[in-house]
Amino acid sequence: MLSGMPEHKIHILSTRPVESLRLKEAWLKGIKLDALSFIETVAVQNIEIQQEIEWASVQQATVAFTSMNAVIAVIEMLDGYVPDWRIYCIGFKTKQLVAEYFGEQSVSGTAENASELANEIIENEDPEELIFFCGNLRRDELPGILNKHNIPVNEIVVYETHAIHHKVDKAYDAVLFFSPSAVESFFSNNKLPAHTVVFVIGDTTNKAVLKYCHNKIIVSKLPAKEKMIEEAIAFFK
Repeated sequence: MLSGMPEHKIHILSTRPVESLRLKEAWLKGIKLDALSFIETVAVQNIEIQQEIEWASVQQATVAFTSMNAVIAVIEMLDGYVPDWRIYCIGFKTKQLVAEYFGEQSVSGTAENASELANEIIENEDPEELIFFCGNLRRDELPGILNKHNIPVNEIVVYETHAIHHKVDKAYDAVLFFSPSAVESFFSNNKLPAHTVVFVIGDTTNKAVLKYCHNKIIVSKLPAKEKMIEEAIAFFK
């Protein structure tokens, strides 16, 4: 090892891509941060979805996003057109993408998870229908709660999530999970050593991990990838 270079005694696995600058920052703090994706998302691009989005774009609609992947897919389909929507979304990265394209004024409400977002919609809206842009593996919380309160939900699936199965041979000190689907993909081929600390981005992902192991789990204070990586590095330093 070169003089002055850190000795890497801590090894962390992120199950989502990590920016090269963040990898370098971890390296300089004596942490080897590996990134290996266990899922991939693909936008649904067909005439049917295009027509549904075009129809929605000319409505003064109430819209919900619980995933940044859904926001990205819809923006691509809109191709520069900015509709007059009242948008409810999960906070941080998803909200940031919504505000950048649709404008801050379009954000009518935010929450940390789908259940809280549904309650926010119930408290502030009485729409004839809510348009929910989502993925093929979307969870039931938001439409389920809204339907119980007699708010019809028009689900438009704009992206699909596919598992990427990897076999991990290294015994990591920590593993970072950002979605239940990544959890399912990881544990389909892997088990965690007892000493591995698990970091999760929210309660839903936490519940997914609990189905597979009894390791120490730390739920990120903020549902944002960069914040969770920072928390993991700080935990070991």
